[in-house]
Amino acid sequence: MRPMEVIKVTPRGYCYGVVDAMQIAREAAKDPALPRPLYIIGLIVHNRFAVEELSRLGVITLDGPDRASILEQVQEGTVIFTAHGVSPLVKQRAAERGLHVIDATCPDVTKTHDLVRSLTAQGYEIIYIGKKGHPEPEGVIGEAPEHVSLVETVSDLDALPERLQTAPRLAVTTQTTLSQWDTAALIEAIRARYPQVEAYNEICHATQVRQEAVARMARGAELTIVVGDVRSNNTNRLVQVAEELAGCPAVRIESLEDLSPEMLENKKRIAVTSGASTPSQLTRQVIQFVESYGAKPRLFSADELTIQPSAVGESGDLKVRS
Repeated sequence: MRPMEVIKVTPRGYCYGVVDAMQIAREAAKDPALPRPLYIIGLIVHNRFAVEELSRLGVITLDGPDRASILEQVQEGTVIFTAHGVSPLVKQRAAERGLHVIDATCPDVTKTHDLVRSLTAQGYEIIYIGKKGHPEPEGVIGEAPEHVSLVETVSDLDALPERLQTAPRLAVTTQTTLSQWDTAALIEAIRARYPQVEAYNEICHATQVRQEAVARMARGAELTIVVGDVRSNNTNRLVQVAEELAGCPAVRIESLEDLSPEMLENKKRIAVTSGASTPSQLTRQVIQFVESYGAKPRLFSADELTIQPSAVGESGDLKVRS
């Protein structure tokens, strides 16, 4: 009987925006000169193990329905804005309260804020593709709430304001952690309805390469294990990519505690990856567990790991795959 193969999907795990945000929070915890208490307005990243690490360092994480209402809980001290970014209103209220502010917003998210601010200043109406209830869209839309409309699926297009039909300047942009294939399809649906629209795909490089790696490397596996928090949008999209593009059953787990031996029974090839907000040690533990069942790492050829030019459109964006 041939041994089980484990496919260690690469790249996986922490992206540079998450690494920066975590490091900023750690350094703040070590700095005795900062006003206390130290608060994080929302989850620093969508992973409870990362939140628990900062809690052990004395950083208090506050959560709530939106960043503005969370800030209402803080009367003094230092506030850290998370990697997902915040609206100008939240920044203004923090300043009015005299709070010391540390901004850990991911640079890719800041880029989207800058784009929306620039476009609306030029008179554009904006359709923003994002996850409803997620803090990143909340912050970006807060740059110009009267000119930005949120959509998540094609069905949301029917509820868009009528003024967009005749808007001389109309743009569509995106959250940074979406499925690039679903987003491309939605942008095409928007173009069909609004021929004048200009598209700005803001899905970040880290999200794209992690999705592409799963789409390619998990193909042929009998199970893909995605390690990450249920609240992590990029983690959930990796599960979707494994199932829909790699054609492989997938399961999301938070940590090794969620992985049972029964999940591995009768499997010959298992792929393992993790979301961009998942601490590396959690994924290593899962890989070690799978390897303990006799799995051997699978080596890929250079051709297998190369993204074919036919999969990329003229703009450099990946085409929607059938």
